Amino acid sequence: SIAIDTSDKIHISYQDNTNDDLKYATNASGSWATSTIDSAGNVGLYTSIAIDSSNNVHISYYDSTNGDLKYATNASGSWATSIIDSAGYVGWYSSIAIDSSSNVHISYYDSTNDDLKYATNAFGSWATSIIDSAGNVGWRSSIAIDTSDKIHISYQDITNDDLKYATNASGSWVISPIDGVGY
Repeated sequence: SIAIDTSDKIHISYQDNTNDDLKYATNASGSWATSTIDSAGNVGLYTSIAIDSSNNVHISYYDSTNGDLKYATNASGSWATSIIDSAGYVGWYSSIAIDSSSNVHISYYDSTNDDLKYATNAFGSWATSIIDSAGNVGWRSSIAIDTSDKIHISYQDITNDDLKYATNASGSWVISPIDGVGY
């Protein structure tokens, strides 16, 4: 996953498949540098990266060893990782976005329950919720935040072979099928 900061520097999160680590690459110093962010088990799958307005890096990813959604950030000045959701096998297809107050928002797939889930720290601590549980939904999610800090998520509904869209723009979550033609 790739993101660009306010100085047009590149930031990339990825999994080192040889060592099963979450890695990070950036040219922020003027030349490319890579580092290992998390090496505790088989981590770094389905990674997504975002940069906040202070150029802090935020990464969501899947811990395959433990079946958890994890999060890494350098917002404190050094890298810190944490488990965001560990209720079953959660964290597949994560997508991360930052709102105008530098709050983090993550959409992801709960493979234990076949649900689209959402996590945020916008209220001071991490909270997770189920957005869609109608069938096998939540595959390959992508999240974006509009200028009013409303959440928009696109994702795949495997049960109905649909592209679906969820948003809280009206104040509560609304789910709509977008494209149901073919798989």
